[in-house]
Amino acid sequence: MFRRFSTNFAILSILIDALIVDFALYFSNVIRPYLNELPFIRDITFIRPLPWILYAIFPAIWIAIYLLFAVYDGRKHLKVTDEMTSLTLGSFLAVIALAGALYLSYRDISRGLFIVFGLTAFVLQISWRLGARKLFQLSNGTYIAHRRVLIIGAGPVGRSLQEELIKNAFLGLDMIGFLDDDHQKQNEHNEVLGSVSEARQIVLQEKINDVVIALPPRAYERVNNLVAELHDLAVKVWVIPDYFHLALHKAVVEEFAGIPMLDLRAPALNDYQRMIKRSFDLFLAIILLFPLSILMIIIAIAIKLDSPGPVLFRQKRTGENGRLFDMIKFRTMVQNAEELRHLVEKTNENGDLVHKHPNDPRVTRVGRFLRRTSFDELPQIFNVLIGDMSLVGPRPELPYLVKKYQPWQWKRFAVPQGITGWWQVNGRSDKPMHLHTEDDLFYVQNYSLTLDLQILLKTVWVVLRGKGAF
Repeated sequence: MFRRFSTNFAILSILIDALIVDFALYFSNVIRPYLNELPFIRDITFIRPLPWILYAIFPAIWIAIYLLFAVYDGRKHLKVTDEMTSLTLGSFLAVIALAGALYLSYRDISRGLFIVFGLTAFVLQISWRLGARKLFQLSNGTYIAHRRVLIIGAGPVGRSLQEELIKNAFLGLDMIGFLDDDHQKQNEHNEVLGSVSEARQIVLQEKINDVVIALPPRAYERVNNLVAELHDLAVKVWVIPDYFHLALHKAVVEEFAGIPMLDLRAPALNDYQRMIKRSFDLFLAIILLFPLSILMIIIAIAIKLDSPGPVLFRQKRTGENGRLFDMIKFRTMVQNAEELRHLVEKTNENGDLVHKHPNDPRVTRVGRFLRRTSFDELPQIFNVLIGDMSLVGPRPELPYLVKKYQPWQWKRFAVPQGITGWWQVNGRSDKPMHLHTEDDLFYVQNYSLTLDLQILLKTVWVVLRGKGAF
């Protein structure tokens, strides 16, 4: 689904709004004596500091009400009027709620001060959002992540979508071209890149992020084949509904550039769950960064003294929705470990590939200690800060193993991949990741912040016991 802004921008918006509320409260208290000349204001000759608790309560209530009005939902408010309406209603309700809170607690707060506070907070929150919108428009999408869009079908529906994408270029949706089986369209229009059967090739060649299927009703028998061809690629698949019905798992109707479509890859986490999870990750990772840095320096020295080679080991892993990224670990093996992979890889009685072994000859002396204590995973806190991973979630898998996945196993990539997860605290390395998909799906289907906390606490005990780690 298209988002006007990212989850990180939503978190930044919350922080800005909270700071604005606190600033407005402080500002209104400072200028209160200067309002004495107004006929309806009671005279105050000195500034009395406000109770510090108000600087925590006011932004908390204001932000909570904005969350109820979906102000921070990146899918909504594409039009400025829609956003301003939500902000106005949310601000009005926040002021009413805060007035009630003051009535039940600090009744001696000046009403003039409170009115100035409410107006200041509202005006500043409106102003910074209008400024951000103007900046995005003037930059023509320079400051937002661009997404490359491929449209399947160059008919009237596909052309209408193209017009919308061009009209809203500042949203960062770049139309790369069409695919269509009509040879006349292929010959007459340069933007028609090929036939529908070339979809997979074009997606890989042009690094497409979103595929929009805009085929006429008579051609929808090909939709299932297209979805099957693209299921293992890190690409979102959209369908423009046109008087048809499809039985699809986890399909959600949303808007893409103003046109209703079916999202065939609806995320397992809604936007608020994702924002809460990301906020929790950032909060905890920042708190842990300093004490872990001291430990990581000691580990780095030990690795350097133990064996030749780099301290850190970067490896391509498959992340959320099949996206590849570089996962960081402390090196626990000899330098040419990848070339010696054949020494430990084997298949079990069910024909499943097993690539981990308790007596792996490639592991160094320090590496064995790091693996037993899971300290080799510590640098992944930087993957969490970057946004490639979460603290809790299914473990990122090796790409060559992902290629052997059955379609149902791909559901484990529906959430951010994590440093620790449900199967790690229930089985650790007794079995490789791809044989723990059922445990991963349990996490995907039952995600909550409480579950994340339970897994993190249980991870500490499992690591201390050293159970199943090698």
